[in-house]
Amino acid sequence: MTVSVARYAGFCMGVQQAVTQAIQAAKQAADQGLPCWSLGEVVHNPSVTERLRSLGVRVAQSVEEAQGGLLILRSHGVSPDILERCRQLSIPYVDCTCKHVQALHRIVGDYADQSGCVVLVGERDHPEVQGTAGWSRVPVHVVFTAEEVENLPPLAKALVVSQTTIPEEKWEELLPLLRQKIADPSFHRSICAATRMRLTAAKELAAQSDAMIIIGGRRSANTRKLCEGCAQICPHTILVESAAEIPSHFIDTHTHHIGIAAGASTPDWSLKEVFTAMSELENKVLETVEPVANEAAKPVDENDFMASVEASMRRIHNGQTVTGKVLQVTEDEVGVDIGYKTDGIIKRSDLVDADVKVGDEIEVEVVKVNDGEGNVILSQRNIINKKAWDALMAKFEAGEYVEGQGKEAVKGGLICMVDGVRAFVPASRLSKRYVEKIDQFVGQTMKLKIIDVDAAKKRIVCSRKDVIIEEETAKKAAAWEKIEEGAVITGIVRRFADFGAFVDLGGVDGLIHITDLAWYRVGHPSEVLQINQEVQVKVLSVDRERERIQLGYKQLQPQPWDNIEEKYPVGLILERKVVRIRPFGAFIELEPGVDGLVHISQVALTRVAKVEDALTVGQDVAVKVLGVDPEAHRISLSIREALEENAFDYGEGIPEDAAGEEAPAEEAPEAPVEE
Repeated sequence: MTVSVARYAGFCMGVQQAVTQAIQAAKQAADQGLPCWSLGEVVHNPSVTERLRSLGVRVAQSVEEAQGGLLILRSHGVSPDILERCRQLSIPYVDCTCKHVQALHRIVGDYADQSGCVVLVGERDHPEVQGTAGWSRVPVHVVFTAEEVENLPPLAKALVVSQTTIPEEKWEELLPLLRQKIADPSFHRSICAATRMRLTAAKELAAQSDAMIIIGGRRSANTRKLCEGCAQICPHTILVESAAEIPSHFIDTHTHHIGIAAGASTPDWSLKEVFTAMSELENKVLETVEPVANEAAKPVDENDFMASVEASMRRIHNGQTVTGKVLQVTEDEVGVDIGYKTDGIIKRSDLVDADVKVGDEIEVEVVKVNDGEGNVILSQRNIINKKAWDALMAKFEAGEYVEGQGKEAVKGGLICMVDGVRAFVPASRLSKRYVEKIDQFVGQTMKLKIIDVDAAKKRIVCSRKDVIIEEETAKKAAAWEKIEEGAVITGIVRRFADFGAFVDLGGVDGLIHITDLAWYRVGHPSEVLQINQEVQVKVLSVDRERERIQLGYKQLQPQPWDNIEEKYPVGLILERKVVRIRPFGAFIELEPGVDGLVHISQVALTRVAKVEDALTVGQDVAVKVLGVDPEAHRISLSIREALEENAFDYGEGIPEDAAGEEAPAEEAPEAPVEE
């Protein structure tokens, strides 16, 4: 024969906390010489009630009975009237209300729509229902059956909540009926996850068992529902409050697999007692298993029930990382099953996943195995921070960069957050140049390099300057690899000087000398280029030792003297501007980079002693092309012949003083090359 225990059996987190608090309250009252009372049973389990009675805790039916002593408020919670009565009578009390019930009280108490009401799905006589109803500021209707819902008057608005221990099936059954009765309903599913998960685990075990034993108090609502649910699957199901109630004929030759489940208010010692009794009845070594949902039971050869249960559960210690399943979520904390004899608690401040829900598996760290009240305190933030720290240390060892965000400017530097870890960046490490206003980096995301670590305080010192220098060095090395004489590359114009323009080639600067900007004379680089302009340049020369690169821009532009004879054929008359005057003649700009010369003998219809007597710089004149020498880059022009042709065309004739007179032939000196 095998005996299996449901995965979720015995005290839930809320009951465990309530019983622990009650035991501590009993000891506190004894130390002070005060009588100790509980307002009703702390939990609906006779075994627990008897244990507390042995510690001096007596059950009171009214607040007044507890005058002169210490009062324990049960896990089911009480109404505000009870609390006020305690204050009026100066009765000190210990509130053992389950935190899940407290959350329900807050929800009901916060509902203040005077045009609405509260519909509470639960058992009218249950202490939790009575206590919850007392927190409402609007009328409360309690329903538990379809008939009670039908008897409700038509409601305009209502907040619909539930007793924390009712079955899911009951809620789902009444939900559509309530929608028909309430015009504007607001539903809040307040069923405790611990109750739901215990019922689910017990049903799964019942489906695998020949018989089921449900342990718990008969007055406990969740224990009764546990028994009813299992009986629907396994007819051979019984409910016992203690081992003495197990019938002697329960074990017969046809029972090969017995399952044991317990309500959320059933203590461990009751489970142990039942198992011991089962062993004595069979008079043989029984195998115990820890069932897994939808899997066959796996036997463990242990005689003592508690020893077998503890053997199936992990042993934990402070600082240990464990994986658990979320049992319940309240406003202040989250309950997590970590496979230990007590469920763990995570405070909201230590929870990273804000959207965590019941059934989720999360990784947590054990902060305290016992906080003094029997609770295991967990933290998700600690495990996330630990992982973040380990990841940062790995990057530190590898020399990798990290990403940080500036949070606060302080004396001497900047505080940053790097993956949740506090980091300090000294002012001298913020930039390659002196930083006057450190607060300009607040809110800015930046690449950093870890340069020092304080493992004890979990703090790091970082440098932005090192990142900038290393990236520039790497960028510069990559840029030099692609630079070779004759290559055509793309760069960005960064700054001007009188002698040329500096171009960023991707980490390395090259210079375009002013003479290599254009095929014509340039006074300043800004006449050709603009700052931040993307340009294609040709590498003219490279000096790697001195890290100097000579670039050419005009070399990639069309030369103005190409096809010059086609553009300016002999005999063409056109109008252009005088750009320079010399003793031997005047230079006329035909286009940028192409000048033609009008000899002094050709500047006017009559002889002139000086070119300045006939022309001025900037003057527009008509010229005629007399000759073109592409190889010598020379074009001869004549203003005189252009005027003569124009005079003839207009019928004006040639002036008498010019007729038959020719200017002596003069050979124009070669114009100096101007760069």
